[in-house]
Amino acid sequence: MKRFPAIDRYVARLTIMPMLAVFVIAASLLVLDKMNKLFDFVATEGGPVSVVFKMLANLLPEYASLAIPLGLMLGILLAFRKLATSSELDVMRAVGLSYTRLLRVPYMLTLGLMVVNFLIVSYLQPLSRYYYEQLQFELRSGALGASIKVGEFTTLKDRMGLRIERSEDEGRKLIGIFVRVTDSKGQVLSVSAREGRFLALRENPDTIVFRLTDGQILQDVAGRAPRVLSFTRHDLPIDLPAVEQFRQRGGKEREFFLPELLKIGWSDRATEQLRNESRASLNYRLVEVAMMLFLPLLAVSLAIPPKRSTSSLGVFVSIVTVVAYHKVNEYGQAVAALGRVSPWLALWGPFVLFSLLILWMYWRVAYVPGGQAIGALERSAAGIGKWLRGLARRSRRVGAPA
Repeated sequence: MKRFPAIDRYVARLTIMPMLAVFVIAASLLVLDKMNKLFDFVATEGGPVSVVFKMLANLLPEYASLAIPLGLMLGILLAFRKLATSSELDVMRAVGLSYTRLLRVPYMLTLGLMVVNFLIVSYLQPLSRYYYEQLQFELRSGALGASIKVGEFTTLKDRMGLRIERSEDEGRKLIGIFVRVTDSKGQVLSVSAREGRFLALRENPDTIVFRLTDGQILQDVAGRAPRVLSFTRHDLPIDLPAVEQFRQRGGKEREFFLPELLKIGWSDRATEQLRNESRASLNYRLVEVAMMLFLPLLAVSLAIPPKRSTSSLGVFVSIVTVVAYHKVNEYGQAVAALGRVSPWLALWGPFVLFSLLILWMYWRVAYVPGGQAIGALERSAAGIGKWLRGLARRSRRVGAPA
């Protein structure tokens, strides 16, 4: 019995490092894919680069809800695959250790990560999604200082037009300025300047001063001849447009906490559409967490290659299976949110079918002598590989010089 704790430590060491590596890689790939789109969006809106990283930070909980199950399953799969390909698994089985006993540590990790993932989808993910939407709103509205774009005409409060040719010193120094201002009396001022910069007023935060250097002012008043004035420095006050306040959290069902979804889903005061969306979101989050209970069994089922084989087909199948199941749940949530199908059928139906499939696969591997969960796929892959190798040899013989 003394050897069991050592075996548990050994399995834990084999599992944790690949699990963390897969988690970091999966989250990084998802972030990098989104980063390019966010850079384009922020550049189009003329916002600061720092807002991109704030938006990415608010997307991390959403990506973690997928990366955690994927990292858990691949960590367990790669650990048992190493045991199987090095024949250590055969030795452990020979001394009486069953697959169920060897899964003690993986299930301890699974339960801990289920709690983490439950907290993420219940509270952290809705909150971070709200902050992400808020950053998008502030970027579009100009609250982040992104209302003036270089090379384009910008209208402020419907009475001032502004164009800047280029900017230097990270936007603090503006070159090639043209401003056209119309006051309440109909007087039009056209101002051109070599350069300028914005200055804030402490006593009036709703107004800024546009300090212009080396330019001219064309004053056009109805019924009078236009006047042209030259200046070396001129301060032009600009009233900032009022920025609309962002809405309260809860504008979308993805922003509700789990207890809030539970309350709304069975409330008579909520509209039918809101009840459907809340029930769909609630069941979607719960089913995603519940499926983690079966991931260790799926990992073991796909980790054991055929005897005298080092096939990695199980790794590929596991990734496709988890991602495909996640997409099925997303589709089920969308259909249930429309009220066309009950969330119990749209979300828990695939969960039950997938769970039964995993249990059958685990039973084949753990309790059927020589059983393989994906034996047909392994044989098909081996046949295709043999055919391709034969085709490559024939091509080399045909291409060889006489």
